[in-house]
Order: sequence, then C-alpha cells, then structure tokens
Amino acid sequence: MCLRHLIPSTPPRLLALLLMVLGTCALAAEATRDPGQHFFNQTFGDFSEELETARDEGKAGLLLMFEMDECPFCQRMKTTVLNQPQVQDYFREHFLIFPVDVEGDLEIVDFEGHPATQKDFALKQFRVRATPVFAFFDLDGTLVARYTGATRDREEFMLLGQYVLEGAYQDTTFTKYKRDER
Repeated sequence: MCLRHLIPSTPPRLLALLLMVLGTCALAAEATRDPGQHFFNQTFGDFSEELETARDEGKAGLLLMFEMDECPFCQRMKTTVLNQPQVQDYFREHFLIFPVDVEGDLEIVDFEGHPATQKDFALKQFRVRATPVFAFFDLDGTLVARYTGATRDREEFMLLGQYVLEGAYQDTTFTKYKRDER
C-alpha cells in the first residue's frame, strides 16, 4: 500500500522529505549497535573468575573500561566508537570486556580474589583519576597496556587493540607505534 494513501493530506514534498529522513534514520540504526549488548560482556564482578573464562575461551586477556556516568569522553566513545560493529566484533573476538564505574560502590573481586568496591579498585589499585581509561590485562591479570582518554576515532581504537594483540607494548609506546603504523 502506498504511504501517500495513508497520509492523504500530506504535500508530496513533505512526504518525500519525511521518507528521506526515516530512511536515513533506519540506515543509521543499522550501522551501529548498542555497546552495552555488543561491546561489553556480562559479569558478576569477579575478575579472577573472568580470567579463567578468558583462558578457557582462548582470549588474549581482559579489557576494562574505567568510566563514570557524567563523563562526556566516555559517552563520546560509546556513541562514536564502541557502537561500531567492526570494533565490537574485533575486540570481543580477542578480549573479555567489562566496564568499571570509578564512582561505583558495587563490590567486585579483583584479579587476586580480594573484594573491593569498584571505586577502590579503580583508584587504589590502578590510580584511575580521569576517564575513560582502557586497561588491558593479560591472562595472569597483569596490566600490559593503558590508554587514558577518548581515542580520536574508530581507526585509532582499532590500532590500540592491534598494538596490544601484537605485543608491541613490550617494545614501544602506543604513540610511537601509531606513528610507525600510519
């Protein structure tokens, strides 16, 4: 059935504009996915158990995103980078990924099996003072790479993942790695 018959009083130009806007919105919705469902994994907050799961699943390690609700840079990452299917698929293939609220009172279990609140875990164990912080851990729970702030774009975030997976953090900084890769 023609949409024109459904809305008979709508002028043709307005109807065409409406269809164009709806089509653009539909394409945009298909091009991105919710990071809460497609980037982050579900957890009960026991990171020592998550390390076991990562080993069992053949992952390279864990990625923690230290964040807070009011952080505009965290929101920008979620709405421009972490919502991209290419980013989600790549990182989920190689890492278990969990958010950590740097102001959170929720109790978690750290990599060594000790309980702590999210905010104590972030501040006392990893000295997170700004957000976002992307912290990469190997399968022993050792911090191997840390990136503070929002990346410029999807490509830079993908390069960060490549930097960790290749083990380049052992020999160079991410800044030098980026310069050599581009």
